[in-house]
Amino acid sequence: MIHEVDEVLKGLLGGGALAGSGIEVSFDAPTRDWAARRNAPTINAYLYDLREDVKRRHQGIAPVRDDHDMVVKHRSPPRWFRLSYLVTAWTRRAEDEHRVLSALLATLLPREQLPSSELPGALGAVGLPVQLTVAGDHTESRSLAEIWSALGGELKPSIDLVVIVPFPGYPEYDAGPLVTEGMVVRARRVDEPEAAPDVRAHRPHQVATARQSRGAAT
Repeated sequence: MIHEVDEVLKGLLGGGALAGSGIEVSFDAPTRDWAARRNAPTINAYLYDLREDVKRRHQGIAPVRDDHDMVVKHRSPPRWFRLSYLVTAWTRRAEDEHRVLSALLATLLPREQLPSSELPGALGAVGLPVQLTVAGDHTESRSLAEIWSALGGELKPSIDLVVIVPFPGYPEYDAGPLVTEGMVVRARRVDEPEAAPDVRAHRPHQVATARQSRGAAT
């Protein structure tokens, strides 16, 4: 599902305030070699960290419904993961990069929650929205300076973008068949032979009366 998050981000980053600009969106690591090969204005969204958001983990099972809102399966609740992207702008002049970053903020800030109807494939099938945290406090184990050092490049202004994504819970269990008929109770008098029972069908609300009658007979 990570590739589907990339697909969503590519549409967001290249759209909005930058729609029609023709700016390229890349997910490659922005290393020194990559920067040397770049020959056009580019937005880079580098996935540098992926971890579970354990505060959102829940126990138990959740129902899976079909198109008729009938429960057909049960499965564990979804697990939530934080995908952290380092978003940078690459142009020939620092002023242009700042303009691109400003346009990215204008595009992302109103879209901090993406409904499932706008999400592709398995990501949308989970039926839950995706949350975006834009330029929030950096709380991961590695600082941005350490990330740039590992990439072999110089520190560059960036937007820290965190996408909180639900992954479907596993395993799945088939639900039992639906109850379509009322309960059937077979009752007989104590002094009647067991081979000739009195068979009567009762609706669910009559079960208690039948049991009381049988108790009185004994």
